[in-house]
Amino acid sequence: MKNGRILIMTSVQAEKEAVLRGLKDDRVDVVLAGVGPVAAAINTMKALTANTYELVINAGIAGGFSGRADIGSLVIASEIVCADLGAESPEGFLSMDELGIGSSTRIEVDEGLVHAISSALSRDGQDVQRAPILTLSKVTGTEETTVELMVREPEAAAEAMEGYGVACAAQEYNLPVLEIRAISNAVGPRDREAWRIKDALQSLESASKVFMEVL
Repeated sequence: MKNGRILIMTSVQAEKEAVLRGLKDDRVDVVLAGVGPVAAAINTMKALTANTYELVINAGIAGGFSGRADIGSLVIASEIVCADLGAESPEGFLSMDELGIGSSTRIEVDEGLVHAISSALSRDGQDVQRAPILTLSKVTGTEETTVELMVREPEAAAEAMEGYGVACAAQEYNLPVLEIRAISNAVGPRDREAWRIKDALQSLESASKVFMEVL
């Protein structure tokens, strides 16, 4: 990957600026994905059409599930999961995979790259873990939904809104994809006073300095 170009997609400008502050590499383009999986897929496809890349990364901040990812920590996706694409049933939520229609709602990542990046971040003293990251079209804001997600996806550590869209676009170009998130708040009842966005952006900036040394 040392000679190939890398595309990093962030949802908003503050995330883009944090990544750019950490980067010291002219092989990388940082592009705004917009908010939500649809906008992220469209804008990633545009970027991949305009230039040639060898790796796509979705980077930003996210909510962390209590007991699985602390505020200020980093999560690197071991799997990118679209957690709300499917159907309701009397027995509970049914994913597209369970329904047997459409594309898979679970996208694999490059395990070698995930291991290399997480190891480098750990050596740098950063709190990082590898776990599934959920993509949702709406931010979880109730205890009921939080519990339902944690039961349905017992290994997931974080939720965000763009990873699956970015990953779908990367798949169309047969490119490896990663998702890296800094945790700004706990998933659960909406409490803006408890959000630590500034701390999460600082973690994202620090992570950007390190992971580019590996790629």
